[in-house]
Amino acid sequence: MRFSCSLPKGLPPFLTPMFHNYNFTNKRVLLRTDFNVAIKNNRVIDDFRIQKFLQTIFFLRKAKAKIIILSHLSEKKSSLSPVAQKLSELLRDKVLFIKTTNKFFLSQALKKIKPGEVALLENLRLNPGEETGDLKFAKKLALLGDVFVQDSFSVCHRSHSSVVLLPKLLPTLPGPNLQEELNILSRLRDNPPRPLVVIIAGAKIESKTRVIEKFLKTADHLLLAGEIANMILTIKGLALGERFPQDEKLARVIEQINLTDKKIYLPLDVLVSSDKTAQDFLRQTAPGKVRAREQVFDIGGETIKLFSDIIALAGSIFWAGPLGLFEKPGFAGGTEAIAQAIAGSKATVKAAGGGETIAAIRKFGFSDGFSFLSTGGGAMLEFLAGDNLPGLVALGLG
Repeated sequence: MRFSCSLPKGLPPFLTPMFHNYNFTNKRVLLRTDFNVAIKNNRVIDDFRIQKFLQTIFFLRKAKAKIIILSHLSEKKSSLSPVAQKLSELLRDKVLFIKTTNKFFLSQALKKIKPGEVALLENLRLNPGEETGDLKFAKKLALLGDVFVQDSFSVCHRSHSSVVLLPKLLPTLPGPNLQEELNILSRLRDNPPRPLVVIIAGAKIESKTRVIEKFLKTADHLLLAGEIANMILTIKGLALGERFPQDEKLARVIEQINLTDKKIYLPLDVLVSSDKTAQDFLRQTAPGKVRAREQVFDIGGETIKLFSDIIALAGSIFWAGPLGLFEKPGFAGGTEAIAQAIAGSKATVKAAGGGETIAAIRKFGFSDGFSFLSTGGGAMLEFLAGDNLPGLVALGLG
C-alpha cells in the first residue's frame, strides 16, 4: 500500500516532495515516532527525542490532519502517559492520551479528534503483537488511520508490526525526520567530505565492531576508545586489566583487526580505577601498564590531545559512543573534551548518534556545535555497516 518512493537520480531522500505535497486535510494520520525517552518519577527528564518530531507534528497540524501518534518505550510495562503530558507542554495544547487497546473503545476515543488535533496511543510494546510482528495487531492499528507516516528512522532496524506491516496495509509516506537521517547518514557512508574522522567508543561492542569493519575501508582516521578499545587492547595482548567476558565470534573479528593500519588510533593513556563502581579515580597510566584488577574508565590527556588534533583537520566527523564513564565527574573529561573539539572544528558534517552520546553532548552543552544529532542507535550503526533495514525495505527505500 506504500506510495512509490523512487526518486530522480541524484536526488537525496531528504529532498523528496512526497510528504510536503500530500493532501493531509481531514485525514487520520498514523504517525510513527520514537518517544522512547528517559522517565523518572513519572516525568520526562530528557525530551530530546520528543523535540525532534515537533516539526513534523506542527506541519501536520497546519495541514489540518487528525494526528494519531504511535510510539513505544523500551520498558515494556511503562506507560507513555508522562510523554503525553510533556508533548502537551511543548505543543501548548492538549494531547489526547488513549490508554486502551480495545478496538471499540479506541475507535470511539478517536472520533473525538478534530482536524489539527493530536492523540497519542499507549506504549505499543504493551501489546505482545508489536514485537512479534503480528498481522492481527497491525490490522487493528491500520483501522485507526487513512495514511501512515513513518518518521522514525531509529526503529527501522526492527521487524515490528508498526514498522514493517503498516506500510502494507495503508498508503505510506516517509516523514521528514526519517528522510533527513537517510540524507546525512547516506552521505557519511557513501560520499563524505574528506578527511573523514570516525570516533567509535562506548559499550554495545558487537554492533560497533561491525561498523569498525566498514569504516576501516572508508574512513581516513578511525579513533577508538571506551569498552571497544579496552577489549581490542586486551584481546591483542597490549593491555592487562580485568578481561571482558568474550564472545568467541566477536573475539575472532577483533583478532582480524590490523593494529598496524595507519588510520587506526587507540588510547595512548587511560584513567583507571580498581573500584568497579568507579567511585574513586585511581591513576593515569599507559594501557600496557593497567594492573590485573584495574578497569579503564576514561582516556587520558595525551589521548585527548592526539584525538583533538586529528578532529581539527576533519572534513566530516561521525561519533558514536562516549569515551569514558561521563556520568562520573572523575571520568567525564575525555568525553567532554572530544565533544568540545568536534563542536569547535570546521568540518562540513559533524554528526553523532546513540542515546548515551547524545546525552553527553547535551549534558556538556555542545549540541549547537553539531550539524546533526541522530535519534538512531542500533538502526544508525546497522545502516552505516551496510545492512538493509526492514523498516526501510518496507518503505521501498532499502
